[in-house]
Amino acid sequence: MALRACGFIIFRRLAQAPPDSIEYLLLQTSYGEHHWTPPKGHVDPGEDDLTTALRETREEAGLGEEHLRIVKDFLKELRYQVRGKDKTVLYWLAELRDPAMSVTLSEEHQDYRWARLDEACTLARYQDLQETLRDAHHHLEASEKQ
Repeated sequence: MALRACGFIIFRRLAQAPPDSIEYLLLQTSYGEHHWTPPKGHVDPGEDDLTTALRETREEAGLGEEHLRIVKDFLKELRYQVRGKDKTVLYWLAELRDPAMSVTLSEEHQDYRWARLDEACTLARYQDLQETLRDAHHHLEASEKQ
C-alpha cells in the first residue's frame, strides 16, 4: 500500500523589501537523520488531504487554520520511495498571518527555523523539496507582480 502525507509550505513576510522579506518554516526531526522538513504527516483513514495538512501543522508546529492564510492556487505533489514503498506528499502553500507568532514543536521535532529561500533549500537537502520551495517562491513573486 502506498503511503500518503500532506502538509504546508508555511511562509511569513518580514518588514523589509522583497524578495528578502519571505522566510519559510522548516522543522528538524527528532528522529533518524534529523532532517529538515515543512510540517506534514500521514493521512488518517477517512480524512481528506487538506484536513490532514491542517491537523499535522497544528500537531507539529502549534499553528492552526486560524493562524494561516492558505494560497488557493498552489498545490505541489511529490512522489518518492521510503524503505521500498511508494510515498506521495501533497504540499499547500500558506502564509502565517502574524509573522511574530511563535511555533510550538511536538516531540517529533527538536528545532525549527525560519529561513530565506537559499538557506531553506540548503536545509531541505532533498532535490524535490528544494524544487517545491523554489516553485512556491516563484509563485509568490509572480503573485506580487499582478
